[in-house]
Amino acid sequence: MAKSYDVVVIGGGPGGYSCAIRCAQLKLKTLCVEKDELGGVCLNWGCIPSKALISAAHTWHNFHTAGDMGIIVGAKPTLDAPKMQAWKNGIVKKLTGGVRGLLKGNGAEIAAGTAVITGKNTVEITDREGKKETVEAKNIIVATGSTTIEIPTFKFDGKTIIGAKEAVSLDAIPKRLLVIGGGVIGLELGCVYQSFGAELTVVEATPTLLPGTDPDCVAVLERRMTKRGAKIFKSAKAMGYERTATGISVKLDVGGGKTESVETDVVLVAVGMRPHSKGLGLETIGVKIDERGFVPTDTYCRTNVPNVYAIGDVSGAPLLAHKAVKEGVIAAEVVAGHKAAKDWVAIPGAIFTDPEIAAVGMTEEQAKAKGITVKVGKMPFAASGRAMAVRETDGFVKTVTDAKTGQVLGMHIVGPSASDLISEGSLALEMAAFAEDIALTIHPHPTLGEAVMISAEHALGHAIDIMNK
Repeated sequence: MAKSYDVVVIGGGPGGYSCAIRCAQLKLKTLCVEKDELGGVCLNWGCIPSKALISAAHTWHNFHTAGDMGIIVGAKPTLDAPKMQAWKNGIVKKLTGGVRGLLKGNGAEIAAGTAVITGKNTVEITDREGKKETVEAKNIIVATGSTTIEIPTFKFDGKTIIGAKEAVSLDAIPKRLLVIGGGVIGLELGCVYQSFGAELTVVEATPTLLPGTDPDCVAVLERRMTKRGAKIFKSAKAMGYERTATGISVKLDVGGGKTESVETDVVLVAVGMRPHSKGLGLETIGVKIDERGFVPTDTYCRTNVPNVYAIGDVSGAPLLAHKAVKEGVIAAEVVAGHKAAKDWVAIPGAIFTDPEIAAVGMTEEQAKAKGITVKVGKMPFAASGRAMAVRETDGFVKTVTDAKTGQVLGMHIVGPSASDLISEGSLALEMAAFAEDIALTIHPHPTLGEAVMISAEHALGHAIDIMNK
């Protein structure tokens, strides 16, 4: 007799494991199926490994510039890339082990294998030895995430033509790195290896790096990358490559009928992610999949088939781990009969480049496009005592407000700890705060967080620490 569950969650990434844990907490009999490793892309070769390497890159840079503070490092620092990888892998192992412990501790079952939906209430699981088992499910939650897009002319070989998965696992620092794609993944990893000494080239097909990000924030990042020697080609395309005696020669279409060749040692293809919706059996039970491969859902994370849900990357943009986690919890509570829905005002985004960029809500341009007259407050980190003390004075906090009401419409930060500071902007949007609310809130001194308060004061025209407009 087939095992029966209230919920079968397909996928054990941030969305899937969070959903399964919450389902189990709500006393639903739950099975979480993962074909690779628990933690998904995020824990195993995405968010966590890349941030570990980013931290190492910052430490490496600080060693080399500590003399500015009067700290003289006696011997020249050396980089042990294999040891750094072992350290990174230790973090990943601890976190994925923690996920397994949380699932089991909350009462969810785990199956290692590939799941295929064979009916509205049946899922076939093939384990890693090829053994098949069919289980019954009152509800099915698809949390299969996304996977790296591969360019036909740059097929991955795992060593010199690589994707993000390989880029976080390099045992040697390339002398030259060419990144195809000026988006989040490409620039985060590009900044890492540039800090470690790689000559960096970035090729982006659109007219700007990080399309959709506040252009003032992008300009700060681009200046720093260029100052450190990066070559950046915008409105350009990588057409193909050939191997030479000294590396890889990549042919670029730089526009206007012109081409250029750039020689490199490693090519990182980072042109985005595509949803993992094929091969799951969704079509066999009539679940709608759009032309891009995403599974559309309603405000309750439901697909067009009532007992089938989709969460995280597979259900559409933004492809962010924290969005997946939130949707996982919502889906679990909906299945359990609780009141829950996707009712957020805005989802924050964080880009862990050097410097960091973080944003939530509307940019100036987006607000103006909606016919809103805006007032903008801007606090540069160059005027922050704390930023000076940590030697991170590039960037600013920008607060976008409605000129008529003072309500906060968006916040955009580039600079030190931007990813941590943006949470205050997220809270401001969720609670429909006004610039005055932030300005009247006492922030501790001396901190980077003061810049958020001062940017709100600046929007109101009475900042103390910088000149007002």
